[in-house]
Amino acid sequence: MSAHAAGSTLPARAVDRTDRPAWHATSTFAVAIALGLVIAGVGVLTSRVDVVLLALPLLLSTALGLDRRPPAGAPCALRVDVARRAGAEDAEGAEGDERDRGASAFAYRVTIEAPAGAELVHLRLTTQGAQRHDLVLAARPRAEATGSIPVLHSGPQRVVEVGYRLVGVDGGWRSTPAPWDVVERVVEPALAPVASIPLPHRLTGLAGVHGSARRGDGGEFRDVHPYAPGDRLRRIDFKATARRSQGTGALYVRRTDATSDATVVLVIDGREDVGERVESWSAPRIGGGGLGSMDLAREAAASLAAAAIGAGDRVGLIDLAAPDGVIAAGSGRRHLDRLLRRIAVSGASGTRLALRRAPVVPPGAIVYLLSPFLDDDVAAIAALWRAAGHRVVGVDLLPTPWLDGSAPYTRLAHRVVLAERRRRVADVRANGVELFRWQEDAERPSRAVALRTLARAGRRRR
Repeated sequence: MSAHAAGSTLPARAVDRTDRPAWHATSTFAVAIALGLVIAGVGVLTSRVDVVLLALPLLLSTALGLDRRPPAGAPCALRVDVARRAGAEDAEGAEGDERDRGASAFAYRVTIEAPAGAELVHLRLTTQGAQRHDLVLAARPRAEATGSIPVLHSGPQRVVEVGYRLVGVDGGWRSTPAPWDVVERVVEPALAPVASIPLPHRLTGLAGVHGSARRGDGGEFRDVHPYAPGDRLRRIDFKATARRSQGTGALYVRRTDATSDATVVLVIDGREDVGERVESWSAPRIGGGGLGSMDLAREAAASLAAAAIGAGDRVGLIDLAAPDGVIAAGSGRRHLDRLLRRIAVSGASGTRLALRRAPVVPPGAIVYLLSPFLDDDVAAIAALWRAAGHRVVGVDLLPTPWLDGSAPYTRLAHRVVLAERRRRVADVRANGVELFRWQEDAERPSRAVALRTLARAGRRRR
C-alpha cells in the first residue's frame, strides 16, 4: 500500500453501510479481577497493607471499564471509495517486468466512523485477492486508511476486501467482526492497433467497403462493355464510345465490381487462464502469474472487433465457457459498445467443454478462434468449422513462459505439454486452419505482419 493525501478526491463510492455491532467483554476484566483478588488475599494473609493497596488499581480500573461499556446498538458507519487514476507512478507495488505494464492504478479510501466508547479499529484489507494487511487505527475522530493498487490485468477483478472490528476502553470490550465487503471492478482491455484483418473467402451483403467478384456499383473498375438494356445512362463512357464505335453508333459503359461486407465471428476459449509463470498452470492464478491468456484474449477480441466494425463489417461473439456468451453479428457504434462490455467481463470458468457440436456460425463468416490450444476439444471445433466451409483463423494466446527458478519436474512437465501442443497445432494447420500468435516477441514475425499476410492470402483466394 502507498499512502495518499487525506483530501484526495475519490468520486466512485463502492460501499456505504451502517452496522450496529454487538459488544462482548474480553478476558482482560477476568484476568484483572482474578489478579487483584489474589494480590489482596496475599496481603490479608500476610497482614501487609502495602500489598493490599497494590490490588486496588486493578480492581478500580476493572470497575471503571465495566461501567464504561459502549452503548449497545450504536451505529458504526463504513465507507469505501474506489477510483481509477492514470499514471505510471501508480505501479509502485508491481514487481519485475509487471511494473512496466502498470499504466494505471486503483486508489481507495476506507473510512470508519465508530460509535462512542470505541477507542481502536482493527482494520483488515485484502488487496488483489491475495495481499492481506492488518491495521490498528485510532477511532477518534474517525479511522481512515488510503492506498493504491496497481492495475496489472484486464477484466473483472477484486480491488479490495474490507473487514473490521472495534475495540473498547483498555481492550476490555470488543465488537463482533463486521461482515466482509468486497469491491469489484471491471478493467477494460487495451485496444491494440490493427491496420488490416483477414476477411472470409466469400463476402455477403449488397453494400460494404470490400470489393467482391460480382458486378455492381461502388467498387473498383472492372471493364468496358457494350451498352445493354438495364445499364444506367450515367455509366456511359463517351471516350471509349468514340474510340471503339467507329461510326456504328454503339455505346459503351464502364462496369465496376460491387462492394460487400464481411461477417466476423470472435470465439473466445474462456475455460482456463494460463499465466506466464508455469508454476501457476496447475492451480488458479491468484494475484499474480504474470500476463494471462485471458488478458491476451480480451485485448485481441476487443482490438479485432473495433477494427472490423470500423471497416463496416458485422461482428459476432461466442464465449465457449459461458452459456450466455453469444452475441449475434451486428455493426455500428452501439453494437461495438455491447461487444466491448461483454468482452471486458469475460473470465476463466475452469469448466471443461461440454459441447457435442460446434456453435452455429452465420454462413460465409470468418471465425477467429482465440485460444491457447492446450487441449483437443477446441482443435476439434476448429476442424468442424473448417469442414463446413468457413475460413478459420486461430489466434494463439499462450503467453511467453517464465521458467526462472522453476523446479526440474516443472520444466519437464512444461516440455511435455509443449510437445503435445505442437502436435495439436500441426493437426490444426493440416485441417486448413490459419494460425498466428497475438503476443509479440523477438522470435516470431510481428502481429501486424502476420495479419497483413493473412489478409493478402484471403484476397488472392477471392
